Amino acid sequence: MKKISRLLKYLADYKGKIGLYFIFNLLSILFSLLTITMLVPVLQVLFKQQDSAAAKMVAPTRQASIGLINQASAYFKSIIEHEDKLRALAMVCVAVVIFTVLKNLFLYLALYVLNPLRNAVLRRLRDDLFAKTLSLPIGFFTEERKGDLISRMTNDINEVELSVMSVLEVFIREPLTIMVYLCAMFFFSVKLTLFLLIFLPVAGLIIGRISKSLRKSSNIAQEQLGSMMGVIDETLVGMRVLKAFSAEKHQHLKFMKMNNTLFHTRNRIAARRELASPMSETMGIIVVSIILWFGGRIVFSGSGFDGASFLGYIGMFTQIINPFKNLSAAFYNVQKGTSAIDRIEHLLHVENNITDAPAALPIKSFEQKIQFKNVQFSYGDKKIINGISFDIEKGKVIALVGASGAGKSTLVDLIPRFHDVTGGEILIDGVDIRNYKIDDLRRLMGVVSQDPILFNDTIYNNIALGTGGASKAGVEEAARIAHADKFIMLKSEGYDTMAGDRGVRLSGGERQRVTIARAVLKNPPIMILDEATSSLDTESERIVQEAINTLMKNRTCIVIAHRLSTVQHADEIIVLEKGSIAERGTHASLLANNGIYKRLVEMQQVR
Repeated sequence: MKKISRLLKYLADYKGKIGLYFIFNLLSILFSLLTITMLVPVLQVLFKQQDSAAAKMVAPTRQASIGLINQASAYFKSIIEHEDKLRALAMVCVAVVIFTVLKNLFLYLALYVLNPLRNAVLRRLRDDLFAKTLSLPIGFFTEERKGDLISRMTNDINEVELSVMSVLEVFIREPLTIMVYLCAMFFFSVKLTLFLLIFLPVAGLIIGRISKSLRKSSNIAQEQLGSMMGVIDETLVGMRVLKAFSAEKHQHLKFMKMNNTLFHTRNRIAARRELASPMSETMGIIVVSIILWFGGRIVFSGSGFDGASFLGYIGMFTQIINPFKNLSAAFYNVQKGTSAIDRIEHLLHVENNITDAPAALPIKSFEQKIQFKNVQFSYGDKKIINGISFDIEKGKVIALVGASGAGKSTLVDLIPRFHDVTGGEILIDGVDIRNYKIDDLRRLMGVVSQDPILFNDTIYNNIALGTGGASKAGVEEAARIAHADKFIMLKSEGYDTMAGDRGVRLSGGERQRVTIARAVLKNPPIMILDEATSSLDTESERIVQEAINTLMKNRTCIVIAHRLSTVQHADEIIVLEKGSIAERGTHASLLANNGIYKRLVEMQQVR
C-alpha cells in the first residue's frame, strides 16, 4: 500500500470527486443491504415462527442501531402479520426490485466518477515519466539500454494500469462493503459475528504468506521484458547488417532464449496469482460451513435468534465473500504491479546533475569568446579530457582533429552542457557556462552531427523543429541555403513528405541537408559541426559541404573533422591525442611542424 499511496498523490486535485465516489458506493451498499433485509420478515411468517421472542428481530435497545433498515423490516412484518400476506409479499418484491435498481444505479455512478480519476492518474504518470526522460542528461542514455527505458514507459505503465489502478476501486468499495455488512451482522447476532471474525484473519494470513514471492518474480519478468525489447530495437536498427552477415539465425536464437525465459517466469507468476480466487473461495466455504454449524446451534437453543433471521444473516455473509475474494485477488495483483512501480520510480528518481544553478543568468547573445580553462572530464574512473585550455574568438573557425577516441566529440559536447566538466571551467563572455540558464545557452548553438537525426514527421516539421512555429517562407529559405530545396520540391508531396522512421525515406545526403536547414533556421551565433560529411559519398559530400560553407559564414564554428580537406582554411586547427592537445596552429604551420597533423594529412594524401 505504501507504493500505491505514492500514486494516489496524483488524485489530490480530485478530492470532491473522490468523496462523491465514496458516497455513491455507500448508497449502493446500503440499498443492497436493504434488499436482503426486506426478505427476513417474509421468511419469518413463512416459517410460522410467531412466538414472542421470534416476533422481535432485535431487542428495543438495538433497534436504534440499525435505523432505517430496522424500521423498514418492522413495517413489512406488521403488514404480513395483520393484513393481506400476498399484498405484503408483492410490496416486498417491488421493494426488492426498486432497491436493486437503485443499488446498481449508484454502483454505475460510482464507476462513472472513478474511471476518469483512474485515467487521470495514468495520464499524469505517463507525462511525468516522459518529461523526466527528456530532462535527463545525455550521459544517462549511454549507460541505459534503450529497450529497457521503452519498456518502463510502456509495459510498466500498462502493468500499473492492469495490476494497481484497476484495483483501486476494490480497495475502496470492498472494505466499505465488508464494514457495512459486518455492522448489520452484529445487529442480527453479536455472538455469531464475533465467532466469524476469528476465522477471517486466519484466511487472510494464509493468502498473504503464499503471495510473498510474487513481487520478486514480477520484477524479474519486467527486467527480462526490457532486455527483450532492447534486442528487438537493435535488430530492427541493424537489419541490414544482420542480413549482410547472414546472422538472422544467431539473432533469432538470442531472442528465442529471452522469450523462453520470460515465458517460464510469467507462468510461475500466473500460477501463484491464479491461486487467489480459488483459495479465497475455499476459505469462504469453510467459514460458511462453520457458521452454519455454529449458527444452527444458536437457533436450536431457542435463544431468540430464529431461522429466518439466521437465513438473512447467511445471505449477508454471502455478500462479503466476494469482497474478500476480490481483496485477495487485488492483493496478488498489487504485489505484481509494485514491481512495475519500483522500476518506474527508479527512473523518476534518477538524479539529474545537469540543471540550472539557483541564480542562473540569462544569456541572449554571444559577444566575445569561448574559453576552455584546464578542462577535464571523466566517465567514472576513465579520464577522457585531460587539462585542455584554448580560446575561440567570436567569428573564428576552430577545427578539432585527431584519431578516433581522442576526445573530440566529448569536448564539444561540454559546450552545450550535454555533459558537465569534472575539472576546470568553460566560459562564454567571461562567465562559467554552468552559471547560465541551460535553455538560453543551447539557443545560442546549432549542432550538425555525423548521424543526421530526423523524426517520423514531415520534412517541414523536421526543419522547423524547436523554433516554436517558423513561417513557411523562413523554412523554405533555410532549405534553399542548405541546398535542400531542390530535392524537396522533386518529392510528390514537397515539404509535406514524411521523412520516415529516423529519416529512412531520404538518402544520407538528403537527411544531412535537412539537418543543416534546421540549423540555418535556428540561426545560432555558435555552430558545432561534428564530422557532418564523413559518412557521405563524394557527390553528396560536395553538396553538403557547400551547404556547410554557407552555414558557417559570419558564425563562430567548432568543426570536428575526419576528412582534413574540409578544415584547411580554419583559423586554428587543434590536434587532440588521448584527451590532450598535441598540436595547434594553422594548416600551413602544422604541416611545417612535421608532427601528428602532417602524418594524418599524408595518410589522406591531402596537399
